[in-house]
Formats: sequence, structure tokens, C-alpha cells
Amino acid sequence: MIKITFMGAGSTIFARNVLGDCMCTPALCESEIALYDIDAKRLEDSRIILSAINHNVNQDRAKLKTYLGVENRKEALRGADFVVNAIQVGGYEPCTVTDFEIPKKYGLRQTIADTLGIGGIMRALRTIPVMEGFARDMEEVCPDALFLNYSNPMAMLTGYMLRYTKVKTVGLCHSVQVCSKTLLEELGMEDKMEGRTELIAGINHMGWLLDIRDKDGNDLYPEIRRRAQEKNTSGEKHKDMVRLEYIRHLGYYCTESSEHNAEYNPLFIKSKYPEMIEEFQIPLDEYPRRCIEQIEGWNKEREDILKDGKVTHERSKEYASYIMEAVVTDTPYKIGGNVLNDGYIENLPSDACVEVPCYIDGTGVHPTKVGKLPTQLAAMNASNIGVQLLAIEAAVTKDRRKIYQAAMMDPHTAAELNIKDIIAMCDEMIEAHGDYMKEYR
Repeated sequence: MIKITFMGAGSTIFARNVLGDCMCTPALCESEIALYDIDAKRLEDSRIILSAINHNVNQDRAKLKTYLGVENRKEALRGADFVVNAIQVGGYEPCTVTDFEIPKKYGLRQTIADTLGIGGIMRALRTIPVMEGFARDMEEVCPDALFLNYSNPMAMLTGYMLRYTKVKTVGLCHSVQVCSKTLLEELGMEDKMEGRTELIAGINHMGWLLDIRDKDGNDLYPEIRRRAQEKNTSGEKHKDMVRLEYIRHLGYYCTESSEHNAEYNPLFIKSKYPEMIEEFQIPLDEYPRRCIEQIEGWNKEREDILKDGKVTHERSKEYASYIMEAVVTDTPYKIGGNVLNDGYIENLPSDACVEVPCYIDGTGVHPTKVGKLPTQLAAMNASNIGVQLLAIEAAVTKDRRKIYQAAMMDPHTAAELNIKDIIAMCDEMIEAHGDYMKEYR
């Protein structure tokens, strides 16, 4: 029997989607599913909802079992074929609030703060020690399992697992799947959707749509560039202005949203030019707002679901179940995956975690070689990679100076703050995170 272990199963909506997909997949529907979390209430919510899906759409063919707390983690992992990771160490409160409020005191504003910047660095530093524990357990009780990482900061966490553990790992993100579809829809080019081909490569949340062609092989970029410039200079305000500005000045569209990319560079969130926030429709403090809305929305949805048990599911486009299916059936499947850069992108560092096309089959994950990125795109990626590598080194060495250096190298942080304030901000955040950051004191 195939065993799927879900780490962070209290992320109920995501667990429902991924594991519901598995229950809708013939090759996976009779799996043993281990649900692991450290929050008893949320773990029980997930058990109830997934049990309902298992009953309603899968005739109770999957075997579900819950595992609560660190003391039961090894048993949750024992014998697993696949391990899905969706943890968020520290949650909305207190950690996400801290990641936004302390930098704000120093004049540093953020939008999402889960991938790069001081928020992404702190999230990596409190998460990597937990994932180190996962890795040690996996090396002992399921050494052949494939680890599917969905947690952010993607490049830092996946890069750590690939460089410092023996766990077979691939990082997965939604943004590759929806990139070209989003672009064509917002530029009114829906008629080019069917049969299109594309090439996307770079790093997580800053992968580049390098090539896109219609079903007849015609290059769509000349028209995309024309329409993108027209839209961003028309006076119309819209939510994707940063990425269309990338097309105007860098020539290419990238995978993750404008609210994310606004904080990955020194170009858009600038205290010297506050009018740019309105000009480019940049939603400062967006992630805390989303957290509050999601918590409120989930509480209502939870009540509705648990009241009558009438929950069902249809297989989504999430990569996880398709990857597992490809491995189990030895049927090739293509994804955009996060892997260690073993020459796949020639002008990015070899120890970087890059996002490139990968093929999955019965023998695992097989990344493909992309070659060189256009120089300006590689430069944008490199500015983020330096921060990622330093944050990983800080987590491994427990050297607080590496934390300072990661923050100093961050494009947005360095554009706004001087060295003295960067160090003071880091120290204050480490102290505020308490036991989550005790290893760095």
C-alpha cells in the first residue's frame, strides 16, 4: 500500500485539495494517508473533512490516521513513499505580525514577506530547524520517500533540504501553472490560449516566461509587449502593474504576482517616492489582511462543512497528485519544479535553488537544461539568490552575522535602511520571535 504523509495537515484547505486529489486518482485512492500536525484542533478538523471526502468520493478506500505532536512525528513518516510539506512555523500570530510590525517601525514596508526580504529571512530561520528534524526522521524511517515541499520561502527551504540533507526533494509552487494563462487573459489574448507552448525558468516567484508561442508556432511576445506597454501607460489602474512594467523594461513576464514582485527589488516600494504605491497599485501589508480574511472565512466554512458533512471534491491542477501518479505508474509528467542548479541555468550559481521544467517518472524527478537566461533576468534572479544562500548559511551555522548579511544584501531592505538600522531591526526581530529563534541568540 502506498503511504502519503502530510506534514502540516492542519492547513486544512490545502490538505483537502492535495489529499482530495489523491483520493480522486485511481493509482492513489487506496493509499494510507498519515496526517501530522502539532495543533490538535486543526488536525481534527482536517481528519473530519478528509474522512468525509474519503467517504463521499472514494468509498472509504483510503486509510486515514492522525499523528499529533513531535513525539509522534517519526511514526507519521515511517514507511512513507511521499511526504507533502505545508508547515508554517509560528503562524499568523505571533510570527507574521512580528515580521510586518517591527520592520514598519524602521520605515521598511512589505506586501507579502514570505519569500524574500526580512520577512522571508525570518520565516526561513524559524522553519529550517523544524525541517532539519523532518529530514533526520526521514533519513531513518523512509529514506526513499520523495519530499514535496510547498512551504515558503520556497527557494530557501528547498535549497536547504537539497544541499544539507539526503532527502529526495522537489519544491512546488502554483505560480508556474497559471503564469501564461493569467497574462493572456489580462491582455485580451484568450484566443491564443489553446495549444500554446511555453518555456518558464528562473527562481521561485521570479521564474521568467522566456518563450510563448501559439498552436502554429508563432511567437506571441511581440504582441504581448505591445499590449503590456499600452495597458500600463493608458492611465488605467490594475493589480498587475509591476509585472507588466517588467515586460516594458526587462522584456519578459514573470511567474508570481505583482504584489509579491514589488518587494523583490529596490524599484517600486520607496519611501522617497511614496506616490509610486498608488501609481503601481502596490498593496502594502497585504499578507496580514489575507490572513485575517482567511481565518474568518475558514471559521465559517468549517462550521458549514462540519454541520452536515456534505463535502465533496474534484481533482485540481495541483502538482502533488500528478507527481505521485507519475512515480507510481511510471508515466512521464512535466512540471515546473524547484531543484538544485546542477548546470540547468548556466548563468546562475550552482548552489542556487532554481525553478526549471522537470519530468517525473518512476525513477523520480529529472530537471531539464535551460541554458543561459537573458542577462538582465539573471541579474534580477541573482539579487535574490544571494539573500537566499546567506539565509540558509545562517540557519546552518547559527551565525547571527549571516542574518545581518542576508538582510544587508536584500534589494528592498538595503534600498531603504542603513547598516546600523538593519542590524538593530534584525536583533529586535530575533528577540521578539522568542523560542522560535532561540538558536540564533
